[in-house]
Parts: sequence; structure tokens; C-alpha cells
Amino acid sequence: MAEELDRWFPRPPQREPGRRLGIVVGGSLSKGLEVKLDPQTVIEGLAVGRYVVIHGRTGRRFFSLINDVALDATNPLIEKTPPDVSDPFIAQIIRGTSTFGRIHVAPMLVLEPGADEPKPVKTVPEHFSEVYEASPEEVALVFGREEQPGYFVIGEPLDMAGVPVTVNLERFVERSAGVFGKTGTGKTFLTRLLLAGIIRARVAVTLIFDMHNEYGWKSQDEARREVKGLRQLFETGEVAVFTLDEESSRRRGSKTDGAVYIGYDQIAPEDVDSLSALLALTDIQVGALYFLHRRLGSRWLARLLDEEDPLEELQEALEKGTLHGGTLGAIQRKLGLFRRFGFLRAAVPEDPVQRILEYLDRGVNVVLEFGRYGNSLEAYILVANYITRRIHEHYVRRKEAALGGQGEEPRPLVITVEEAHKFLDPAVARHTIFGTIARELR
Repeated sequence: MAEELDRWFPRPPQREPGRRLGIVVGGSLSKGLEVKLDPQTVIEGLAVGRYVVIHGRTGRRFFSLINDVALDATNPLIEKTPPDVSDPFIAQIIRGTSTFGRIHVAPMLVLEPGADEPKPVKTVPEHFSEVYEASPEEVALVFGREEQPGYFVIGEPLDMAGVPVTVNLERFVERSAGVFGKTGTGKTFLTRLLLAGIIRARVAVTLIFDMHNEYGWKSQDEARREVKGLRQLFETGEVAVFTLDEESSRRRGSKTDGAVYIGYDQIAPEDVDSLSALLALTDIQVGALYFLHRRLGSRWLARLLDEEDPLEELQEALEKGTLHGGTLGAIQRKLGLFRRFGFLRAAVPEDPVQRILEYLDRGVNVVLEFGRYGNSLEAYILVANYITRRIHEHYVRRKEAALGGQGEEPRPLVITVEEAHKFLDPAVARHTIFGTIARELR
């Protein structure tokens, strides 16, 4: 009879669970679950960031993450008057009964019985559900396997050596993503690894604004060991390196494909508007930028920075009060910062954005080194916003043409910026193209 039932109602495959850690004793979906550790579980062997699986009553497995480890006791007086544990017998009795370990876990996904893909978690397991270490098979079920097309290994979970974690690069490049962490935790190395995977798999072409000169050519880790950049890792022409500071690149021995210079006549008021928070430009002064552009033409910025130019076209506006003299003077003082940027010139022979686009259209990934200008947030935001805004406009036009049957789809593009949180600050985001990209989820 049992064999007949199994034939008509096959049971889901049983997977060998990992080592049991404890049981669920409380918590909620929004705040996480509290797990009381078993007496034989060594709390020192559990680390924050480790994956665990909670086996629910209905066969569901809740894939969870440890985010806190704590000590607890059944009697609070134990903290005031600790027992004498010099006797191993007494210590064995107390540990795991009167005193025990506790972990706090956050349910991330749920694995339904017989399902091949995890789903978003919308409930919690009941009291006393058993908690186990996540097995390599369960980690692979959630993250995927390296042998699957488009998957790339990016590392191993904390305290889970030999268990690879992969990322689906094709899905990864579809949405905005961020790499977060404290200083010295390896954000740059993880980002370089992700970029290397994207370049190798050819799922997209990348434009990297290399603020600290760490991605294009070689760099050093915290132990002063030399680390290869993307140009060295891909020696067959997949990566091109440009620089804003040729002198800095020569000193570092960086092999570049050219320098990027921006002409004053190529800068629009929108580009300066992106720096309004950093330059302390008021709304009135920002509005005056557009007025000055209309009156002075494409050379508006060069003329404002020229201390010898009398700006005769503005005399009538100053006399009528259309433009206040104090506003004009404040703008000229604040924009004087641009004189210190060597990559800004009165005139340049070519359009730097068009040159970068030619490489991207050929499938060549571009790294833009900032040299010494990487220490200036104003220079970084100005250049990153200037280039990205024009590339965004170019891609929108090509996408619309493709939808209308008048051209091919543009290559998927991944733009990498460091200190991205500063671009998305509410005071800055509304003035930059990055806020638009983030809202559109492009």
C-alpha cells in the first residue's frame, strides 16, 4: 500500500540537514527570530553573517542569516553571583541548562517543499522549530551554481569555508546595485571581482569612474601587496583606461589609452547645477546660471572665469535689475574653483563623451582614472555627472529608435561610481543624472 501511494503521490526529495544548532523561541517577521542554542552547540563557532535554515512544521525551510550572537541565563542572579565552575562536573551541568547561548536570525527566503526556487518570506516558523546550519546544497539552491550559464562565484559565506556563493550576472546588471561596508572590509576588491565577472561573461559593457585609481591599472592592498587592475587582467583589448591627470598616471606607471579634457564651452548650466550643494549656490544663483548661458552663449563659463572680460552684454540686465551685481559676483567667486582643475580647458579638439561612447559601442570597457583630482569631490561629481548625463541621453535616443524599428538595441551598460551615497544624497540627487537613473531603475 505504501509503495502504491508513493507511486501516485511522490514524496519531495529528502535532503540531509546540516548540524542542528537550536530551536526558535520567539521573534517576528519584521524584527527577526530568537533561537536558543542547544547545549552541545559551541557559541564561539557561530559568526554573524553565517547562513542557517529553520525547518518549519509544514516542510518549509526558512533560509536565514545570523545577525547577532548573545549570552543568556534562566536566572538573572547568575550574572550577579556566578557559580564556581572550576569543577568540570558543575560546569557541565550549568552550561546549556542554567546558562545558554542565543542567536538572532533574520529570515530572508523560504524554500517550499519540492520547489526548485526560493520565494520571498512572508511568515515565520512556529515555536520550537529546529534550526540547522545551511548545507552547501541549500546555499546553491538560493544563489545558484557556478556551472549554470551566467553565474559567477564571488566568494564564500562567513565561517562557511568551501561553500561558494554565486551571482547571476545577467540579472545583476538589470538593476542598480551597491557594495556597502565599513572602511577596510574589502569593498573595492569585491567590486573589482564583480566587474571582472561582467567583463568575462560579456553580459554588459562597463564605464568605471575610478576615483582612487584602483580599477584600471595595478594598485595595492592594505598589506602593500600589488594587485592587478582590470587592464592587466584582460590583456586582449577588453578594457581601455583613460585619465584626467596624465602626470599622475605617468608617475604610477599606469598604461592609458588617452587623456580626457573638457572644454569650458562644453559645460552647460545643468552640469554646474549638480554642484550647487557643494558650492553653496542658492536657488537664485542657480537660476542666474541659465540666464547667463542664454545671454553669453556657449562660452558663458569661460567668460565668467576671465577676470579681464567686462561682460558688456550684461550691463543692461544689471541696470534694469534683471541680474543683481551681487549675484553675478558670488557666482564668479564660487566658480573660480574650476581654475584649479587642469582637465578643464578653454577649448578642446574633440568631444570626450563621444570618444568614450565609441569604445563602449565596440564593447570595450572604459576606466576613467581621476589622478590627484580624485581627492576633490567637486571634480568627481562634476565629471561623473557630465559624462553620465550625456551617455544617458545617447542611450535613451538609441532605445527609442530601436523601439521604433529604426536601429539596434544599445549594449547594456553598467556605470560604476565610488562614494555613490554622496550622489544620492537628497541635496545632490535632484541635481544629478544619478538620481534620475536610480528612480527609473535603469
